[in-house]
Amino acid sequence: MANLYEIPLNKITGESTTLGEYRGKVMLIVNVASKCGLTPQYEALEKLYELKHGEGLEVLGFPANDFAGQEPGTNEEIATFCTGTFGVKFPMFQKIAVTGAETHPLYQQLIAAQPKAATPEPGAFRTKLVGYGLNANPEPGILWNFEKFVVGRDGSVVARISPEVAPDDPLVTGAIEAALKA
Repeated sequence: MANLYEIPLNKITGESTTLGEYRGKVMLIVNVASKCGLTPQYEALEKLYELKHGEGLEVLGFPANDFAGQEPGTNEEIATFCTGTFGVKFPMFQKIAVTGAETHPLYQQLIAAQPKAATPEPGAFRTKLVGYGLNANPEPGILWNFEKFVVGRDGSVVARISPEVAPDDPLVTGAIEAALKA
């Protein structure tokens, strides 16, 4: 199995790349969507990026249309939305699948490394989704848009945080701070 740094990816603009260009950095990897109730998290993700980028944090957005069709746009439309609506400057990648048979190899590895997401109220967000009539993925699958993975400077997945936890929540910022200091 390739390490996270070797998995082929495409930037949202189409260029081939890997996470190798972020070697030695702390990465916050997030599956994002433009038409989700959690979409305003883009603003907090950008603030976190601006605040901690100089210390070695990279926020990496991976659009996915796996949950209730909440990311229907093309890569170009997604890029325009993110920059125009939220002023996103952090790196964005082409739309991928983060669940099901087509799960991208990056997400296969992230999930395998951290099969359970941390959350202040275990089961609460899953119950909320079901209450909205939505099918919540069973664990260890990605629960919904805006699930977060913190990857340390050495490429190891050090934390997984549930979608409803805002990027500026201590659960997220604490994991990032610990990884930046490691």
